[in-house]
Amino acid sequence: MSGGITLDALAVGYRAGRRRPPRTVLAGVHARAAAGELTVLVGPNGTGKSTLLHTVAGLLPPLAGTVSLDGADLAALPPAERARRLAVVLTERVEPGLLSVEELVALGRHPHTGPTGALRDVDRKVVAAAVNAAGAGHLAGRRVAELSDGERQRVLVARALAQEPTVLLLDEPTAFLDVSARVGLLGLLRRLARDDGLCVLVSTHDLEQALRVADRVWLLDRAGALHAGPPEALVADGVVGEVFEAQGLAFDPAAGAFTVRPATGGTPVAVVAPEPEAALVARLLSREGWAVVQEDAVATVTRTELGRFTAVDGEGTAVEAMGWAELASWARRAGPDCSKATFTQ
Repeated sequence: MSGGITLDALAVGYRAGRRRPPRTVLAGVHARAAAGELTVLVGPNGTGKSTLLHTVAGLLPPLAGTVSLDGADLAALPPAERARRLAVVLTERVEPGLLSVEELVALGRHPHTGPTGALRDVDRKVVAAAVNAAGAGHLAGRRVAELSDGERQRVLVARALAQEPTVLLLDEPTAFLDVSARVGLLGLLRRLARDDGLCVLVSTHDLEQALRVADRVWLLDRAGALHAGPPEALVADGVVGEVFEAQGLAFDPAAGAFTVRPATGGTPVAVVAPEPEAALVARLLSREGWAVVQEDAVATVTRTELGRFTAVDGEGTAVEAMGWAELASWARRAGPDCSKATFTQ
C-alpha cells in the first residue's frame, strides 16, 4: 500500500542546550510503517522508543536523516498541514476538567475549523463518527473525568481520529490499562488500520500481545539497532529471544510467550495428564525449580480426575487426591531434592 511513514538514515536524540551536551540516542535508522497496517514499536527500557516516536511525531527535530509522511518530508510540512495528516496520543495523562466526551473529541477538529474554532455540521458529524469508530459511543454525554483509564484511552483515540489523519501515533497507550482493556485497545487499533487504511504506529511494553496483533514490528535492541519485519520473522530469526531473554526466563517461539527457564539436575518426574492440565502442571513445576525433560522419570505427577492429582516422589512416597494448591505445596517441598521433571501425555 502507498502512504505511511518512512525513516531514512534517521538519527534521533537531543541537541545541545545551555547546560546539556548533545546526545544521540539512535542513528542510521531505516524503517517503514505502511498505510493499512498496525506497526508496533517494542524494545527494552532505555533503548530510545519514546525518543524515536516523538521524533516521528515531529515533537523532536531529527539530528540527521528524514522522516517522510505519505512521501513528504515531515520537517518541511507547515504545522497546520502536519496536524491534518498526523494525530498523536501520548503517555501523559490528560486532565479534562469538566469536558464531556464529545467536547474533548471535538478538540481534534481544531486543524480543520479555522481561526474561530466554530464547529460546523460537518465537524459535528466527524466527531460523532470518531466516537463510534473508537468504540466509545456508549460514553457519549458523560464527563471524561468520570471515565475509567480504559474508557479515557478510547476517547483520546477518538479525539485523534477526529483530526481525520492518515497516520496515527500512540506512545504507550496501554500503560495504565488492565489486561482486558489492553487487548481491546490493540484490537481496536488493528481494526482502524484495516478498515480506514490508516498507518498506525504504537509503542508498547506488552511484547507478547504485540507479537499476536501487529502486522509489522519495529524492535529496538540494546545496541541501538532497529530490526523491522513481520513478528513471525523476528521470532524465527531469534531476534526477539536474543533481545528480551533474561536470567530465569526464556522466550518460547511456538507460544510467543516467556516461560521459566528449566532447571538442570535433580530427580526426573513425569507429568501424566491431558491438555491443558499437562502444560499447566509442567509450568507449576518449572516455577518451583523442577526441569521438564522427556524420559527416565523416577517421580510422577498424574491427573486422576479433573483438578485432582497424585504425586509420587523419588523415594516412592505417594500423595493422593491433591488439588492445585496442594500440588503447589508438594512441588515446593519436593523441589529442592527433585529438580528434574519429565513431561508426558
